[in-house]
Amino acid sequence: MPSHDIDAVRLELLERVKVSETPRDILRAPEFKDLYSAIGSLSPEEKGPYGKSINELKQAIEAAVDERVAILESGEVVALDVTAPWDANSTRPDFLPTDEGSQHPLTKEMDNVIDIFTRMGFEAVESRQIDDDFHMFGSLNFPENHPARDGYDTFRTEEGFIPPAHTSTMQNRILVAGKERLEAGGQIAAISYGRVFRNEDVDATHEHTFHQSEGVFVSKDATLGQMLGTLRNFFEVYYGQSLRIKTQPAYFPFVEPGLEFMIEKPAVLGGKDGEWLEMLGCGMVHPNVLEAAGIDSKKYRGFAWGMGVERLVMLKYGIEDLRHFESAKLNFLRKFA
Repeated sequence: MPSHDIDAVRLELLERVKVSETPRDILRAPEFKDLYSAIGSLSPEEKGPYGKSINELKQAIEAAVDERVAILESGEVVALDVTAPWDANSTRPDFLPTDEGSQHPLTKEMDNVIDIFTRMGFEAVESRQIDDDFHMFGSLNFPENHPARDGYDTFRTEEGFIPPAHTSTMQNRILVAGKERLEAGGQIAAISYGRVFRNEDVDATHEHTFHQSEGVFVSKDATLGQMLGTLRNFFEVYYGQSLRIKTQPAYFPFVEPGLEFMIEKPAVLGGKDGEWLEMLGCGMVHPNVLEAAGIDSKKYRGFAWGMGVERLVMLKYGIEDLRHFESAKLNFLRKFA
């Protein structure tokens, strides 16, 4: 049998070893039997070199098998070559140019939100992807029978942990961390931001996974007027124009009084006189929330707010369907490149 046949078998078996989940079985491959069977048809002069080549092949396969077994037993993940070309018979994928990458619109706008508030003196704290009942509900004055605790509204793991339904899950941690600074005569000023999860049916205006940003400010003399000024300044910078604002009463367990905050519809959104947009919920931090963080509610007071980032972006760019953000559609993403 010519040496090039041995080389072909070597390449074939080595490739099979690389992907096999039972690599030792390859040592019993019929290809080996065929190679040994061919020895009888060779001349005495050919048998020596040919037999040596077979032994070298077997040693190479055994070494590759031992290496593959070690990888499988260690649990090591073998990296995929993501630069490998697509199938020769397939149409070339419509990739975005690698030298012209861009941020996802939500990432870009979240950075914008964070930048505005940090320039106003707020610390930015990223929210969590998993949390407990105390930080999600208990520390925020949610009663035991509040519907938000129900599985129809909030996801829970089998262990009882919660993928946060709002970035308010960070508020108690922010308050506890800032207590010493507060008692030293300073103030607490921070925003939290990140991905949140709710048990929602997905449609053009609802998603089970989206993003929020919320803020909290605590001092000896925090007022609703300060809160309204802070929020008005944020929206004027975000939409690039002066805006009128108004509020109306609302109920949220973690603030008292609670308000819905509205702005006049900005010109950039085609707004006309008398058109209003409800943007977020807000209010003065409930005394029970302060006390849960060990802060004397008779000595200190604060305000807080929370808003959906997708809503900001949809309004700003005239996006009609919330599902576009998670669709990975290039024709949508290219609009923000």
